[in-house]
Amino acid sequence: MKMNKNAVGRMIPETINGKPIIPFKGVGKHRPEGNRHAPKLSTCIDYPTNGDKRVATIKDALVQAGAKDGMTISTHHHFRNGDLVANEVFQACAELGLKDLIWFPSASFPCHAPIIEHLKNGVIHHIEGSMNGALGRFASHGKMRGTGVLRSHGGRYQSVQDGEVHIDIAVIAAPTADPFGNANGVTGSSACGLLGFALADSQYADNVIIVTDNCIPFPCIPWQIQGNYVDYVVEMEQIGIPEKIVSGTTQITKSPDRLFIAELTAKFCEVAGLIRDGFSFQAGAGGTSLSIGIFFGEIMRKLGIKARFARGGSNKYLVELLEEGLVEYILDGQTFDLEGVRSMRDNPRHQNTSPFTSYNYHGKGNFATMLDIVILGATEVDVNFNANVVTHSDGYLLHGIGGWQNCLFGRNVILPIPLFRDRIPVIRDEVTTICGPGELIDIIVTERGIAINPLRQDLIEATKDSGLPIKTIHELKAEAEAICGKAKAAEFEEKIIAAIKWVDGTVIDVVKQVKQS
Repeated sequence: MKMNKNAVGRMIPETINGKPIIPFKGVGKHRPEGNRHAPKLSTCIDYPTNGDKRVATIKDALVQAGAKDGMTISTHHHFRNGDLVANEVFQACAELGLKDLIWFPSASFPCHAPIIEHLKNGVIHHIEGSMNGALGRFASHGKMRGTGVLRSHGGRYQSVQDGEVHIDIAVIAAPTADPFGNANGVTGSSACGLLGFALADSQYADNVIIVTDNCIPFPCIPWQIQGNYVDYVVEMEQIGIPEKIVSGTTQITKSPDRLFIAELTAKFCEVAGLIRDGFSFQAGAGGTSLSIGIFFGEIMRKLGIKARFARGGSNKYLVELLEEGLVEYILDGQTFDLEGVRSMRDNPRHQNTSPFTSYNYHGKGNFATMLDIVILGATEVDVNFNANVVTHSDGYLLHGIGGWQNCLFGRNVILPIPLFRDRIPVIRDEVTTICGPGELIDIIVTERGIAINPLRQDLIEATKDSGLPIKTIHELKAEAEAICGKAKAAEFEEKIIAAIKWVDGTVIDVVKQVKQS
């Protein structure tokens, strides 16, 4: 396979799964051409005049949608680890004898481990979406027949909008819907919050199936998905477990080191003048990030100021800031707990959004660039501030990108990370997989000091006499290696098991099969 070097020095194949790709050209260097993709034309002649689009089962809906071998089928992760629909979809596909399907999820979770059997038996050819946990390990061992493709949330919308991915059948799990297909995620016993990750699918897919466990008479108000985009509605007993939208990564950290990193991050933001009246922030859903949001609240109370808006993932801590009046609006892209669901349903200042409004790089602007402070995590960073969020230092593909890449376009991007994990240094000469270029990452905060990107001389000047433990990235790396020793590079086979897309649809890196001893 012919390979070309991209703008960050990674070797990229000319094709992925038989389709030509564009190597990453640099931040802001690739401009799309042409028009947005358009779905096939429909006519009311083919739909019931009484508005009732219900069919008995998922299998019936797939048959009526014309499911065939090789099609692309999408699902969504609004229930996170509580999703009960995706596995049902591919079990139905297996019973129909379908083969070589492409699964296009907005994200996968441990609950989707049964999908491995469908990868083994040929029902699914490959996954174009995050491969967390067991699915990622399966792919890392070279067992998936096709090459995985990982995109950010905004990149997923961009790929559908641009026609890079053609969805044949979209299956949307909706906590409340009417027989016409109008649907929302904020009411019903399975309420999970918004349904924004399914927006592109509903607009562009050839066939759209709504699956609900709360079908109410028309009209379903509010509707987050419009029934005019929907072909079929299926009722099942339970579509998801709302309590499982909460996971270990959406809980306040109890680690003393992580709490110290959170406090140090908040102090940096205060000293650097980033926390001011009317500022905006996105603090993420990790345990350290949630703690930073709490420290932000303390600083705002002390200074007598408020934030104009916060970007969610919403959670009970962010909701408390909203209800206290310290945050004027939550612009929510994903709901991380049941308090977030309640707030979105009941509070008009808690607005559901989608990857189109928040993250889509091929639009006329998006919300991410307006953020004053962005708090993100990383599995690794390197001395050039490049960062990795999908693989670990052993090379295993265990995480998705989520909205991480999209948020790098905020004004001040901060990575609060430990200096080492399991005695493996997090700061390296070169990251295992580049997910974000260093020019977009401004500050790295660890328990042993803060490194500011040399490109941000304004921040270096603002904090030089602050008493904060400001160090160079090389000094932090040396400290980690003095404690743990130098990190070993992962070893790989030649087989490419996944491609990492950048926000503009170009390929920034690839992941290879892990070499097993």
